[in-house]
Amino acid sequence: MGSGPTTGRIHSWDLSTGVDGPGTRFVLFVSGCPLRCLYCANPDTWHMRDGRETTADDVMAEIDKYRGFLTAAGGGVTLTGGEPLLQPAFTAQVLRRCKEAGLHTALDTSGFLGSRATDELLADTDLVLLDIKSFDVDTYRKLTGGELAPTLNFATRLNRLGIPMWIRYVLVPGWTDDPDAVDGLARFLSGLGRVDRVDVLPFHKLGAAKYEALGIPFPLRDQPPPGPEVTERVRAQFREHGVTAY
Repeated sequence: MGSGPTTGRIHSWDLSTGVDGPGTRFVLFVSGCPLRCLYCANPDTWHMRDGRETTADDVMAEIDKYRGFLTAAGGGVTLTGGEPLLQPAFTAQVLRRCKEAGLHTALDTSGFLGSRATDELLADTDLVLLDIKSFDVDTYRKLTGGELAPTLNFATRLNRLGIPMWIRYVLVPGWTDDPDAVDGLARFLSGLGRVDRVDVLPFHKLGAAKYEALGIPFPLRDQPPPGPEVTERVRAQFREHGVTAY
């Protein structure tokens, strides 16, 4: 007897343009995350138990409704979360099915669980959106509750496998705007030939209402967003090291 379809737990799905990879994307939010980033905008995706159980067949049936549109718009499918690599078997199956359907695939991950991504999973991934929270070890730990090394190891592995990366760097004043840490990250990325771009994303509070609804405090409720001068300074630091930054 077969083991049956691989199931997973998802929070939701959405369509987006220009944010979660090239073109218009079908974005699947997978439930569960091992990190607790202080600025997280999606605390409702933290726990797998809060997600809806589904199968790759169900997901593909939904994606198929938009396949022609996604292809015409130069887009594809992005798996995000939460953290998709917390459910590696389910994530791998969805990526494989999307590749078989001729769709561009992207994986949005912190890289913290990069060791759970098999080479086969990554072979079905056209682009990795890699969220690097900080390049300072202590800051990373305080900001996320996790360790930095697994993410850097994953970036090095992706580079070795020839998988393109878009780096996402959330800019939080007093946390991730330190010039030396930014320079360190820029130098690291400049040594990786498959980093196509860095998106410097100014901190925002759009998820604050979710914390209220869940009855949990938003740690950075009183944190101001970065000004345009700081944001442009950080982008310029990446560019000084030959890294394309937006």
